[in-house]
Amino acid sequence: MAPRCTGSAFLAVFAPIAALLVVFYAAGSPVTWRTVSLAVVTVLASLWLRRLRRRDAGTDRRVCVLVLGDIGRSPRMQYHALSLSKHGFSVTFVGFLDTKPHQDVLREEKIMIVPITEVRGVRVGPKILTYVTKVILQCLQLLHVLLKTETQSHILMQNPPGLPSIAVAWLVCVLRGSRFVIDWHNYGYTVMALSHGPRHPVVQLAKWYEHFFGPLATHNLCVTNAMKDDLQKNWGIRATTLYDRPASIFRETPLKLQHQLFMRLANTHPQFQSKGSEDVNVERTVFSVCDLTDDTVTLRAERPALLLSSTSWTEDEDFSILLRALEEYEGFVKGGASLPSLVCVITGKGPQKEHYRKLIDSLHLDHVTICTPWLEAEDYPVLLGKTDIGVCLHKSSSGLDLPMKVVDMFGCCLPVCAIHFNCLSELVKHEENGLIFRDSQELAEQLKSLLSGFPSSEGRLAVFRRNLRTSRGQRWDDNWNQNVLPLLTAP
Repeated sequence: MAPRCTGSAFLAVFAPIAALLVVFYAAGSPVTWRTVSLAVVTVLASLWLRRLRRRDAGTDRRVCVLVLGDIGRSPRMQYHALSLSKHGFSVTFVGFLDTKPHQDVLREEKIMIVPITEVRGVRVGPKILTYVTKVILQCLQLLHVLLKTETQSHILMQNPPGLPSIAVAWLVCVLRGSRFVIDWHNYGYTVMALSHGPRHPVVQLAKWYEHFFGPLATHNLCVTNAMKDDLQKNWGIRATTLYDRPASIFRETPLKLQHQLFMRLANTHPQFQSKGSEDVNVERTVFSVCDLTDDTVTLRAERPALLLSSTSWTEDEDFSILLRALEEYEGFVKGGASLPSLVCVITGKGPQKEHYRKLIDSLHLDHVTICTPWLEAEDYPVLLGKTDIGVCLHKSSSGLDLPMKVVDMFGCCLPVCAIHFNCLSELVKHEENGLIFRDSQELAEQLKSLLSGFPSSEGRLAVFRRNLRTSRGQRWDDNWNQNVLPLLTAP
């Protein structure tokens, strides 16, 4: 069999070259080595392209999901992968594997994770050299990974980050005859402008790059109607709005699961530990009590309130606002206000975490404690489902995207205090499902108002929670089936 395959391959290359040479001779053209070389290269390139575009019975049911970032911290792209697998697509999930993805993604047989590494570029010389070499190396890595996979019907990629992945994904789609879908979470150049300034040459280059390559996609998704309108008006891109919706894992947490998570967190974070009783038949945390004789769990009447905020610790979230608000809250309690103590959990990973941890350590608070754990993908929705107040400090760099963390909070019927920016009203309805603030003083007053009389079921906090229970919208699966599935299955 091997000789026959080799012979077939030889004939496939030789026959077109011979045909070209016959044409040259018939036309009376002189045949040089340059002509022969050009003919060989042309034929080999044609054969390579034909091989790249080879399709089989399974091609139309294969999709590549691409994120040039950490898969474990890209929930929307994980939801895309899960939705695709539920509809029978085989998913190649390409991205960094710095943190563990959700267990549902890891367990799904139709999802194959292909990890890539974040390249650093040349670490000597000017910064521009480091940046250029990083982009070149990342291009080569992405090309290698995407071209060695089986031919996909679609490549669905997140932007940002899109440099250089938009150009590489588009090129691969051209070479392989695949369709290219961009999911616009924001504009990459506006994120870069937070640290470099809007007039920096690299930011201007990134803006041109997105404007040039963005319109080349076959389909486009975006996260808000405001972004949809901006893409149409300023980029010439027609996009479908796919609002973030909570996955089914985000819901109110049963008491027993609450207690189990509190016990695990108490092992490493003293803010969750209970002081006092030595009764061996009782497990206690600062929030809950479990009677081991009959395994019943109750919440402590004198428990503190639990406040949670999640973050990637980047420039678009100013956590000094929350810290100042907590200091003002401490002042309210010391001044005699009828308010509970407060446990503040700030979860996430990112470049500014150590900076804020130093600020937290410098605070002197008696009635507020703060911890900054990293929660695994399975634990985060459990804690969110027990939290009393969610706080969001996300300020969109473009003013056109919405914080997914608030979507998850609403899925758990958790009232939210969110900092104001342009299109936030598409998600947070002030005085209906949460409150919107503009500075630390306003946030402190909102915390005081919401927690007055805690944990009474008659307070303002309880009213917001009841509103969220009665106004639950679509979940992710229904939203995805309605807006994305038709794009992928269209002829």
